[in-house]
Amino acid sequence: MTAPAFSLCVYCGSRPGSNPAYADAARRVGQWIARHNGQLVYGGGTGGLMGITANAVLEAGGRVIGIIPKALVDKEWAHHGCTELHIVDTMHERKRMMAEKSDAFLALPGGIGTLEELFEVWTWRQLGYHDKPIGILNTADYYQGLLDFMATSVSQEFLGDWQMGLVNISDAPEALLRELVQSAGLTCAPRLDQI
Repeated sequence: MTAPAFSLCVYCGSRPGSNPAYADAARRVGQWIARHNGQLVYGGGTGGLMGITANAVLEAGGRVIGIIPKALVDKEWAHHGCTELHIVDTMHERKRMMAEKSDAFLALPGGIGTLEELFEVWTWRQLGYHDKPIGILNTADYYQGLLDFMATSVSQEFLGDWQMGLVNISDAPEALLRELVQSAGLTCAPRLDQI
């Protein structure tokens, strides 16, 4: 297998959510990553949108790096079909390794863990700890309430427009993925066997 053209960290729910559009978007993200010779970096789980994304990458012939704390492995939540499965001691170690192994970050719909991961890499970027692109896939307006709240934070002068500008927001998976990879200075041409 050739070296991946890029590594994309995807944060998303360990549940599928109530709207089938979420699972469809996760599947499309996984397929796009694989078809463009990319590599998925994610939390290593089998459930929900996490499992759907990882399985879509694997089924399309792509590479998947899963990073999961031992406590979650013990609960049998680990995806043992990953190309690489890293078992770590803590959530902090998991998030650090995910960030180090990624060229860009993408948040799909998810719960409190997804939000925490998104805000952490967003905070790190505003502080200059990294300059990797960040995206929010606003499938079926899932994030609209959050984005409205963030606009309130700007209007109340707790955030600046420049901080909002650090994140790419779209409801179109393929276009957002292409923008993230290109913003990282990497290529996202389809694999020869996908043309």
